[in-house]
Amino acid sequence: MRLMLITHRALAKGDLEKTVETACQSGARLVQLREKDLDAKPLFHLAQSLRAITARYGAKLLINSRLDIALAAEADGLHLPENELPVQTVKRFFSSLVGRSVHSVEGAKEAEQSGADYLIFGHIFETASKTVAPRGLNALEEVCKAVSIPVYAVGGITPERVPECLKAGAFGVAVMNAVMSASDVRKAVKEFLYGLK
Repeated sequence: MRLMLITHRALAKGDLEKTVETACQSGARLVQLREKDLDAKPLFHLAQSLRAITARYGAKLLINSRLDIALAAEADGLHLPENELPVQTVKRFFSSLVGRSVHSVEGAKEAEQSGADYLIFGHIFETASKTVAPRGLNALEEVCKAVSIPVYAVGGITPERVPECLKAGAFGVAVMNAVMSASDVRKAVKEFLYGLK
């Protein structure tokens, strides 16, 4: 589970469910549902659909931000943005994985102390979706050294950049565009998994 696929249906070449299924068929074992523009009902139905797909392949499904959807869809985990509910508060209601996005060493330490099971740190490299400067590999290394829980690098990650992230101490990588918008999802996933070996 060192490759985390983050969904974005607007980037997918076709049907989001088909993209996720192809990724899981190709070896992806961790999927984060992150469709922030969806209202609760359609998000729940999409979560149910992805829950069925991930279960078929022994993959885990994380829900971004929405504790209610994570509970209702019986997801494997909940991913929290940095400025949302405290992890320890969420864990009173949700016994599965809880992760958090962080953007600094201080944020990483705080998340770990509050009970986060993993962190996502970024963005590491330049990416079209971010206008601020990337945090870079040195910052990634500092965060990885500051905590003992797994850290996923995110932002501008390509298969070629995976070894650099691992060398900096990352447990794995979280990717969106590089898989979601790939013309060959199977090939993209395989390339990431090869770099994570």
